[in-house]
Amino acid sequence: MSVRLPTALAALALLAACSAAPTKAPSHPITAPAAAPTTPADDNLNAVAWSQTAIEHDLIYLQTYRDAEARLLPALNDKQWDALPKDDRVAPAKGLTPAVVLDIDETVLDNSPYQARLIKSGGEFNEADWAAWCKEERARALPGVVEFTQFAASHGIAVIYISNRAKDLDQATLSNLRKAGLPVSGPEAFLGLGTFVEDCEQVGSEKSCRRQLVSRKYRVLMQFGDQIADFVTVLANNADGRQKAMTPYMGWIGTRWFVLPNPTYGAWEPALFNNDWSAPRDERRRQKIQSLRFD
Repeated sequence: MSVRLPTALAALALLAACSAAPTKAPSHPITAPAAAPTTPADDNLNAVAWSQTAIEHDLIYLQTYRDAEARLLPALNDKQWDALPKDDRVAPAKGLTPAVVLDIDETVLDNSPYQARLIKSGGEFNEADWAAWCKEERARALPGVVEFTQFAASHGIAVIYISNRAKDLDQATLSNLRKAGLPVSGPEAFLGLGTFVEDCEQVGSEKSCRRQLVSRKYRVLMQFGDQIADFVTVLANNADGRQKAMTPYMGWIGTRWFVLPNPTYGAWEPALFNNDWSAPRDERRRQKIQSLRFD
């Protein structure tokens, strides 16, 4: 005779059998959440990526140098034309050899590979690594500058480079310029940091003394740079001081002075944290974020 279990007892028996059976692994194992990235964000990544990959970057340089070339001969023929600020014109320009004055880094030569190396290593600028990069002599010419400077030289206009590269990098720098196709008339074409100028005391990396040196021999038709200190002395590196330095010369922008973009480094950055490079990196970043506008 068969025995029929009550329905509730049958259900309990079935549950017990299931719990005793071995557990089968799911066909798609559940993965643990991805670990947080160990590499900290780098504020310079987008800036360097834009400088190296955005066609807009190249077009700005081409546009600037082509516009300058179109204006160069009229400036040459205007004997009253001079692109030095009044404080740097220490000798009358009349009768002097015409010249154009250019900064080098991020104005003439592209050093974005050095900035890319800093991003990869997580480091910051230091003089030893920078000098080593300069001595590689591998920086490429920026778009449009070779054509412009060669055009200037072909019309008897001296091409002078005023740079804050150290004076002991002169040979490597001149060699790099030549390799990149830029005209170099000789050692005097490069006025690096540490160039001695009689009766003029250079303060830090200011270029005023070197512009004064140029003014003794040349009538400057145009200046080119990626920092406002490439054109004029900045007495106070803060927002008000930078604006004050440029205000008298706003009419010269795009005619005598040609400013090029550099989002990767420059005096604009320490102006955001009171020029205090001794502050921890996180503190400098906090102050830069504080400087942003949100409306």
